[in-house]
Amino acid sequence: MTIIDEAPNHLGYRQFGVGRFTFSRDEYFVTVEWPTGNHQMPVDQWLRCVQRDVAWGFFYGIVNFDSVIGTMNHYGTVDMFAGRFNEAYRRAEVDYNETFDHDELLGCFKAMLSDWTNEGYDPFAAPLETGSAFGPSSGNNDDAVTRRRVVAERMVSVPGDEPLRSDDSGFPVNRAFSDVDQGEPVIEASPGYEDEVCSFNLFAYLSRSDVTWNPSVVSACKESLYCPTTEEFTLPVIHGNDRVEWFVQLSDEIQWDVEDRDTGAKRARVVMKAGDVAAMPADIRHTGYSPKRAMLLVWENGSPRIPEMIAKGEAPVHPVDF
Repeated sequence: MTIIDEAPNHLGYRQFGVGRFTFSRDEYFVTVEWPTGNHQMPVDQWLRCVQRDVAWGFFYGIVNFDSVIGTMNHYGTVDMFAGRFNEAYRRAEVDYNETFDHDELLGCFKAMLSDWTNEGYDPFAAPLETGSAFGPSSGNNDDAVTRRRVVAERMVSVPGDEPLRSDDSGFPVNRAFSDVDQGEPVIEASPGYEDEVCSFNLFAYLSRSDVTWNPSVVSACKESLYCPTTEEFTLPVIHGNDRVEWFVQLSDEIQWDVEDRDTGAKRARVVMKAGDVAAMPADIRHTGYSPKRAMLLVWENGSPRIPEMIAKGEAPVHPVDF
């Protein structure tokens, strides 16, 4: 990662570069340039996307910032692309792809977040809960942009993961979840098993989340991960799967646009209400809309072997044949 201009521009922002990509911002927009083209995005959208890419460690598969720019995780290296999954860009031969070491691209994004996020703006928060990303440079919000994704080693409440319990988190109940019962389960263990049975109130835990669209890991059984999250407004990115994801709607409603992962062709419109369960196949990309803050449980197999197994035909792209 390099800072192209050590001196900030007239608005107080630095210009960044990694490989043959360069990134600059003004009061309203981010401009991305590469050898064969350039692209603009509203700066608030850009910061929300970069924030998730950093927090997720580039996540599984593809993180599309929009229909042009995004990243693809190879679990050690990461591609950054422009127009790779955009037919018009490919046809015009202005698409571009470059592979980076994971830490190199992550370092660029972290530095960019720190320099471009103004005091009072939180890329993790819902729009009603934060200030503006626009305008000239004004301070920073490093406390917000350096949050780490919460990951339980075994399960929230078990020995070693007790600090993740909702009543120990130190976070207030979110305004949208004021009606959520904060009581904890009562355990009646058989004699001799008192230290081996644990439980926690997942709804109370999620009601205290101060971030949106950022799955935390509340339980891990080998490679099976329960990753619940709270969602409000829109999912900033368009996530391209490289494995099946199961969604369990815990409260309220989320609407999903589902497209073909590689072409963007529309596949489905899914409206999930409390109690609904859906599987997102490994060959799609999706983005979501949540008109009211909602709770969603994402169930994932975290094995890094799955993309290769799917490519070899050893694992299906969808979990059920009807």
